[in-house]
Amino acid sequence: MSVPHLILVPGLMCDADVWESQARELGLSTTITVPDHGSADSLGDMAEAIIAVAPARFAIAGHSMGGRVAFEVFRRAPERVQGIALLDTAYAPRAAGAEGDEEAAQRYALLDIAKRNGTRTMGAVWVQKMVHRDRLFETSLMDAILDMFGRKSCDILAAQIKALLDRPDAEPLLAGIKCPTIVLGGRQDTWSTVEVHEQMSTKIRNSRLVVIEDCGHMSTMERPGEVTAAMQEWLTSLSA
Repeated sequence: MSVPHLILVPGLMCDADVWESQARELGLSTTITVPDHGSADSLGDMAEAIIAVAPARFAIAGHSMGGRVAFEVFRRAPERVQGIALLDTAYAPRAAGAEGDEEAAQRYALLDIAKRNGTRTMGAVWVQKMVHRDRLFETSLMDAILDMFGRKSCDILAAQIKALLDRPDAEPLLAGIKCPTIVLGGRQDTWSTVEVHEQMSTKIRNSRLVVIEDCGHMSTMERPGEVTAAMQEWLTSLSA
């Protein structure tokens, strides 16, 4: 059995560069595509666009919002998915009441910054709580992240914020995921916590939990070697 085609799904305001290391290494053993969400403003629309051009069978990996999109791909085409990798993501819908309102306020505050000063400047604020504190002064890493954000427009940010705030509850899907799955998160990811990853791994029967040490939310770029190694082991298992 050959290694399946792999779809690497970027998260909020990210593009193929968020997967640069993984695509380079994993691409030695299989074909890879990295979708562009364009101006889509719902996770379902993002998923439908992926399904429309995907091969008959494939593996899918999603980072952050991309993990949410991977859930929606599985919701629509479970029989086509050979494996799932969920990185620095979560499964619950936006909370009701004050907690959900606070999330919306925080996200729209970032949009306001982007509208006033540009998406790269917004990113400089956003990463302070997203990247491990010891990595915030690594110029090459920070420039790569901020340049990526800077390539996206305020309209795209607004569309993706809407998609995330309107996200469906993915918990009912978890028990139905039978294909080989890894659930991976950074130890110091305060946005998508280790606790949430532990919950997902418990609920997904055939899954393996991977915690990357000394790592925040941007695991694929902060600790590319460790993440790629975990994904290589998972991908190899799909061809066993």
